[in-house]
Amino acid sequence: MRTGSRERSGLAAAAFLIALYLAPLYVLGQDAHVRIHDNLDSNIAWYRVLLRSGEWFGPHDAVVPQIANGLPRNAYGTEFSLLIALHAAFPPMLAYAVSQTLVRAFAFLGMYWLLRDHLLPGGGPRLVRIGVPLTFALTPFWPSGMLSTLGQPLALWAFLHIRRGGGRLKHWAAIVLLPLYSSFVLGFFFFLAAMSGLWAWDALTKRRWNAPLLGAVALMTAIYLAIEYRLLLSLVLAEAPTSRSEFVSSRLSTWRCVRLAFKNFTLGHNHVHTLHTAVVLPVTFVGALLAAGRRSWRDRLEGRLLPPLLLLSAALSTWYAFWFHEAWQPWKERFDLLNTFNFARFHFLRPLVIYAAFALACSLFWRKGGKRGRALVYAAIAAQTAVLLAANDEIVYRDEPSFREFYAEAQFRDIAAHIGRPFEDYRVASIGLHPAVAQFNGFYTLDTYNNFYPLAYKHAFREIIAKELAKNKKLRTYFDTWGGRCYVFVDELGKKYDFRKTSKKKVRRLELDAAAFRRLGGRYILSAVPIANAEANGLRLLRIFDHPESAWRIHLYEAIPD
Repeated sequence: MRTGSRERSGLAAAAFLIALYLAPLYVLGQDAHVRIHDNLDSNIAWYRVLLRSGEWFGPHDAVVPQIANGLPRNAYGTEFSLLIALHAAFPPMLAYAVSQTLVRAFAFLGMYWLLRDHLLPGGGPRLVRIGVPLTFALTPFWPSGMLSTLGQPLALWAFLHIRRGGGRLKHWAAIVLLPLYSSFVLGFFFFLAAMSGLWAWDALTKRRWNAPLLGAVALMTAIYLAIEYRLLLSLVLAEAPTSRSEFVSSRLSTWRCVRLAFKNFTLGHNHVHTLHTAVVLPVTFVGALLAAGRRSWRDRLEGRLLPPLLLLSAALSTWYAFWFHEAWQPWKERFDLLNTFNFARFHFLRPLVIYAAFALACSLFWRKGGKRGRALVYAAIAAQTAVLLAANDEIVYRDEPSFREFYAEAQFRDIAAHIGRPFEDYRVASIGLHPAVAQFNGFYTLDTYNNFYPLAYKHAFREIIAKELAKNKKLRTYFDTWGGRCYVFVDELGKKYDFRKTSKKKVRRLELDAAAFRRLGGRYILSAVPIANAEANGLRLLRIFDHPESAWRIHLYEAIPD
């Protein structure tokens, strides 16, 4: 299809809106507001810690001494991710902005090419083939997932070309390069499983043993396995149990699974936000009903594909929810892989499915709905674009600490100067504050938030907080059956880890095991709230630190030696 002047104008308008969406990251820099959960509280700090450790390309048995008295290098994933390279090349906030730009650009292009070349006959209406990719590219994806979900349309575009006729160099290039900026376990394992199913479907129904398609699946899988060799080694060569060994994820009754399936289908998931509830879902649902009931709609490719895609979306949500059904738990305890690998993440295919279905529904309304149908398409795409623009991080997180306020570098430099000792000579832990803040600033922490770490360390750390966990069943279950957040949990604070300087909260009945803290090398507590009974816990207040560029008021406590 030739790109005419109207097409170029539409593409330019989409590029402008994406640039507008990204502008706060570049204009505000460290004063921008971005997601904290599974972002500032973890991944951004991880990249900095890894790069500072000198173990970016360390051997599989290397450790990162700054965290948990020596966190296995494998906990930080592959060194061959271009996201790590971005953080090595640029300051953290600029690396974050560049990553957001790359992902959204390729999300748009992938969906645009997929609709133009495969899903919409003749390329479909221009408004749909440009408008829907725009909305897809504006979805608030999980930042460290990179192209794990938003890159799937690009991959599907390439695979369908290869399926149809062997593909060209650009299609094979997409398959080879995508693994460098995406995750196998956070998206493409499930996508490749779907492509394997497509190949098997062709083989069974068409008696067509499509060697290029099978070869493409094998090639991409092999590249991922080579890149993610640390993950494989941690699964195959694990010499000691890790925190994952105590995971208990399947605790839901049938009714709770049904509710969770409905919630996932209608609202989506925190790590794959689609914001499809208000606009996309109603348009898709009505379009699927009309396609199922009207022959003239079913005669079009969009009409034949739309109802199955809607059912697939529902099936993925159902699988996600029932993966946590209590009936699975005996099997997960028997087969370790079921416990350590999250097979529920097949629902990470849903962003692709949801927005592809949205495009099909809009195309049907445009082609078969007359003037009212076209008006509906204009309204739906405009409304969904508005919904997504309003969900910009700068708006959603405007009341949260900015990047600068969260990591509070100037304040933590003051704390380090007051202590006056090399970081490696002592260990700290945080109360009412994510340990990622201290980690980002170079402190060696006993507490952490990581995917896995030695089980023996989890048990040793638990001794510090055992009395606090005994007071609070919710915290006890959270730590004992998961433990990814190896935090100094406090009954009075609950599952809140970001008490800002404006908070009036005070801990009055703290019960920590100071001896267990010191045994692990603990010397200082960084608390975002005052501790009324500090001395009873073997702690002495040294100083309170405040700073205009920080969201926190840090109370520095020292563990009193025996």
